[in-house]
Amino acid sequence: MVKTILEGSIAVGEAVKLCMPGVVAAYPITPQTHIIEHIAELVANGEMDTEYIPVESEHSAMSACLGASAAGVRVYTSTSSQGLALMHEMLFIVSGMRLPVVMTNANRALSAPISIWNDQQDSMAERDTGWIQFYAETAQEAVDCTIQAYKIAENHKVLLPVMVNIDGFSLTHTVEPVDLPPQAEVDEFLPEYKPLYNLDPENPMTFGPIGFPDAYMEFRKQQWDAMNFSPEVIQKAYDEFSEKFKRGYSGDGERYGYDGTGNAFIEKYKMEDADYAIITLGSLSGTIKDTIDTLRKEGKKVGLIKVRTFRPFPKEHIKKALSGVNAVGVVEKDVTLNVGGALWLEIKAFMRDTPIYNFIVGLGGRDVRKSDIKMIFGEIESKKADDVNWIGVNV
Repeated sequence: MVKTILEGSIAVGEAVKLCMPGVVAAYPITPQTHIIEHIAELVANGEMDTEYIPVESEHSAMSACLGASAAGVRVYTSTSSQGLALMHEMLFIVSGMRLPVVMTNANRALSAPISIWNDQQDSMAERDTGWIQFYAETAQEAVDCTIQAYKIAENHKVLLPVMVNIDGFSLTHTVEPVDLPPQAEVDEFLPEYKPLYNLDPENPMTFGPIGFPDAYMEFRKQQWDAMNFSPEVIQKAYDEFSEKFKRGYSGDGERYGYDGTGNAFIEKYKMEDADYAIITLGSLSGTIKDTIDTLRKEGKKVGLIKVRTFRPFPKEHIKKALSGVNAVGVVEKDVTLNVGGALWLEIKAFMRDTPIYNFIVGLGGRDVRKSDIKMIFGEIESKKADDVNWIGVNV
C-alpha cells in the first residue's frame, strides 16, 4: 500500500478517474470546484478519456448526465449547496428513470444568509428524491465510496443514482494520506458498464413517459423495492471492495482495517460495552471519536455510531447497535425547523423505549469542539436535555 498526501477534492477526482466515466458534466460552486477543476485538468492533459461538458448551471449539469446515462454511458458530476438545490427537479427525474448517475456533493449550508461553509442541510433536503446517500468521514472513505457507488448504482436490481456526501472544506480543502488503488485492480472490481436499457435508434424506447394515474404508483413502488433491495448490493460491494483492498470502516480496531466481518451501513466505535451512545454522520465523527477516547479515560462508557448510509436508512443496524444503552444523543448539522434534525427524527421513529436527545451543531460552518461534545455527553448522561438542543448558539 502506497499512500499519497492529497487534498480531499483531488483524491475524489482521482477516484473518478479510476472509474472511467464516459461523460462528466458539472458547473463550479464552492467548495466542490476543486473536484471538477482537477477532472477538467486530467481530461485536458489526456490523462482521462472522458467527454467533459461545461454547462451553464447545475440544472443543466444533471440534465446532461441524465441524457448521457440514458444513452448507456457511465457518468459523473459534483455539486454543492445551492447547486444541489437547483438540481432538485432533475434529481427526482434521474431516480425515476432509474439511471445510475454518481455524484459527489460537497456539503455546504444553504442560503439565505449566504454561507459557503459546511453543514449537511443541502443533502438532507434531498433525502426523498430516490438517491442512495453515503456520508464520508475522511478523504479515504470518500475515495472508496466513490468507487463502490458505481458498482451499486449500476447493479441491474438497483439502478438508482448515488450521492457521496463529503463535508465542504473539512474534507474538500484539507490534506491527508490517501491510498489510491491501482487502475488494474479497480478494473477488476468495477467492470465496464453494460446498461440494462439504453436509448438506441435500432431499438426505440421511451424513458420517463407520462405516468397516468393507473401506472404512476407502480413506478414509485418499483423505486421503493429497488431501495429496499439495495442494502444487499451495498453490503456485497463493500465486502468485495474490503476483501480486495484490505480496507473497511466498521470495526473498533485500526480505522481502515478489515477482518471480513464488515458493516457497510454503520461504523461502531467503542460500542461493545457502552452505556451511552452518540450518533452522527460525516467528518464530525473524528472529533467525537477523539472526545470519546478522553471520556473513556475518565471512566465514562460512551461509544459512537457513525451512520455511513442515510439512504437506504440502516434502521435495523442502528437498533441492534443501541441494544442495552441507557440514553442516546444524535448530533447533526441540519435541522427541520420546528421539529428537529433529520437523523434524529428517523431514529426517534423506531427507538421509542430509550431516551434519545437531538443536538443541532455546526450550522453554517460553526466550529464543533471537543468541549462541545463533552458537554453534550453530560446532557445525555444526566437525561435532563430537551428533545432538541441547539449547541454553540450565541444568545
